[in-house]
Amino acid sequence: MTTVKHYDSNMRILRNITPDREDFSMGICAASTLMRSTAIAFVLLAWSGTTLLAADISAADTIFFGGDIVTVNEAKPTVEALAVKDGLIVAVGDREMIEQEHKDESTKIIDLAGKTLLPGFIDAHSHYINSLSVANQAQVYAPTSGPGKDVESIIATIRKFAEERKIPKGELIVAYGYDDTVMPDGRLLNRDDLDAAFPENPVRVDHVSMHGTVLNSLALKKYGYSAATETPPGGVIVRKEGTNEPYGLIMETAYLPVAEQSEAMTPEQEIEAAKAGQMLYAQAGITTAHEGLTHLANFQTMKRASDAGANIIDVVAYPFITDVDKIAAELPVSEWGEYRDRLKIGGVKITIDGSPQGRTAFFTTPYLTGGPAGEKDWKGELTFPQDTINQMVKKVYTIGVPLDLHANGDAAIDAFFNAHEFAAADDLTKDRHVTLVHSQFIRRDQIPKYVKYKVRPSFYTLHTYYFAEAHLANRGKEQAMYISPMRDAINAGLHPTNHTDFVVAPLDQMFMLWSAVNRISRAGAQIGPDQRVTPLEGLKTMTIWPAEQYGEQDRKGSLEPGKLADLVILDKNPLKVDPMTIKDIKVVETIKEGDTIFRAQ
Repeated sequence: MTTVKHYDSNMRILRNITPDREDFSMGICAASTLMRSTAIAFVLLAWSGTTLLAADISAADTIFFGGDIVTVNEAKPTVEALAVKDGLIVAVGDREMIEQEHKDESTKIIDLAGKTLLPGFIDAHSHYINSLSVANQAQVYAPTSGPGKDVESIIATIRKFAEERKIPKGELIVAYGYDDTVMPDGRLLNRDDLDAAFPENPVRVDHVSMHGTVLNSLALKKYGYSAATETPPGGVIVRKEGTNEPYGLIMETAYLPVAEQSEAMTPEQEIEAAKAGQMLYAQAGITTAHEGLTHLANFQTMKRASDAGANIIDVVAYPFITDVDKIAAELPVSEWGEYRDRLKIGGVKITIDGSPQGRTAFFTTPYLTGGPAGEKDWKGELTFPQDTINQMVKKVYTIGVPLDLHANGDAAIDAFFNAHEFAAADDLTKDRHVTLVHSQFIRRDQIPKYVKYKVRPSFYTLHTYYFAEAHLANRGKEQAMYISPMRDAINAGLHPTNHTDFVVAPLDQMFMLWSAVNRISRAGAQIGPDQRVTPLEGLKTMTIWPAEQYGEQDRKGSLEPGKLADLVILDKNPLKVDPMTIKDIKVVETIKEGDTIFRAQ
């Protein structure tokens, strides 16, 4: 029996087509987006004596052929051709059949010339709002991603940036990507370094974890820190030895006064910043971006840009738990989960602990290297007390929206399970659309709870490259080798996703895939080789499984009729190249709903 699939004006599938065969080029019945007519046209398509309902098979706008077309659909993993009409995929399969049914003189025929077509990448977790500002910040990632190999290099990079931008006296200078784990001989950036180099400007150098920053004296004053500032629970303020004066590094809850402030932009600047930020994602082949910790001011900025029509990709925002009520007052919860001008609120974000490389993640055993301020027998801390986390989780469950939680250390993961057992006592196994972001230092014995409680891990395999040496030093070999255990999670039946956590790591989806497939550290060591995944599994963690994470698997994540024509073209097929060369694959073109939004020069 054949059922009919169609979309409402928000492109949400209401009913599904069930094909009678797999080996056919199938059209789909589709209605329009908000910009197109809602009429649905049906025709009969005869295929091997079987009559099927199919899409309007008038001419497609575009037909792709001539390269590998990887569908990420297990029923039909590869096809010869793909047809697009009005922003939707209307047919996949045999080229001759597709051209016969969907081609006329108006159809644009795209010969891939040996390149590879895939679903557009879906960002499972990053901090999109930061992309609006990083174009106006100095980038000080450690090599190989940037120039920040030591304090001197960082200072020189920021000074060059300030000179090139002609930043005037008194104006804030911001840098991002400071990685204290690679500083030689333990010589870390501090307030005095920045004061000496920039005596007339407040300077803020954001930690690579995005959980802290290093401030000079003028910036400390700007953000309200002094010797009288008490360190809040769950926070770190490093003091100059022998005094109570802040020495520059501010982490975790102590960092919130900085994180919550954003530099004012005019409406025109917001629009331009949104376009520039989204182009960073488009250049990486990403057609859906994630805003992973949204304060009210961030939401207002994104909404103004969206209302102005600035969005070229979809953006999914997760209000931070402390701002939920304020954001709900501007956009009722009943309207969350729906795209408006390519922006939607996906759920709520709760942060449970900190950063393992910053030594603020919460573990059941002490760090081998002590705490970030020299603490002994340091296990890290919860961001909020357990009772508070319990109530936060219960609030989100009561609201009934998806929940993303940041948890890195194994004790933080235990803390979430405790909160879940408190908040969901009536039905522990109900699917509440929970994603435990990072889940890096998950223990083997915790995986069954992810399965039982229907919790999705979003892993961070880039740590096997960027921070493996820091984890080996801080946590020891056994734990470091088991970070982001994607193999075990998949074997347990989970559908994990993978992410960059941008701006913690660069937006580079091929490097992210490479890290999941190879698990090689910056120093060339194998980090948990038994947790490697296949290239196809790695692709699923950045396409169809994050589509599931957002409840959008009916419209994104694979190349199937009826789904959005969100596509990426690569110069090589990651399923066919030597796995060690996956990181060298280039994004050639990114297509959002049938329109090219990025093309490599």
